[in-house]
Amino acid sequence: MSLAASIRKVLVPINREGYPFLGIAGVATLIALGWIKVLFWPLLILTAWVAYFFRDPQRVTPVREGLVVSPADGVVSQIANVLPPPELGLASQSLLRVSIFMNVFDCHVNRSPVTGTITKIAYKPGKFLNADLDKASEDNERNGFIIDTGAARYGVVQIAGLVARRIVCWTNENEHVAVGQRLGMIRFGSRVDVYLPEGVRPLVGIGQKMVAGETILADANTTMPNLTHRVG
Repeated sequence: MSLAASIRKVLVPINREGYPFLGIAGVATLIALGWIKVLFWPLLILTAWVAYFFRDPQRVTPVREGLVVSPADGVVSQIANVLPPPELGLASQSLLRVSIFMNVFDCHVNRSPVTGTITKIAYKPGKFLNADLDKASEDNERNGFIIDTGAARYGVVQIAGLVARRIVCWTNENEHVAVGQRLGMIRFGSRVDVYLPEGVRPLVGIGQKMVAGETILADANTTMPNLTHRVG
């Protein structure tokens, strides 16, 4: 690997959403250097963490027809048959939901799991419970998408967490998105739920580490028995 490639691998781009936070942390660090030296190192570490949190790396997305990729970095925390959020109007019966929990060290840029058209975006204010809890899907602040591939509709829901205080959306209704395209992000710990169409089964398991835009979550062209169930 060349020196330039090595540098690019380490110096991951920072998403624009992080610029204000990085600026505040950087200024505070410089002030501490001149006036309150005991705070310099803690603030420098905080500044480095802010830069790390808002990283926005490039991803190599598999593009074969039918593949559903992970919309978020993190760990699969739940796989369950549940009713989708009512504001989405996605379905009146239970659908298979895969939940991906992001801790404060995961990349928080969320991506489209499929190629299609965003036919609906629905924001709902709410609480800020631990995003890993089952009731967070119902009670927490959230922002949901319906993505229509032409063959089926997928639901993607960004859920704020215990310390998350803002869900950011970068797309609009009636916009065409490609699989792996950035949809938005959630600040400081959160979760993303994916609602799969009837008959589409996940190829992941509870506790599996996911990479947004790269890890294959399901294959709509593969027929599988429903072997998954909620754990915990």
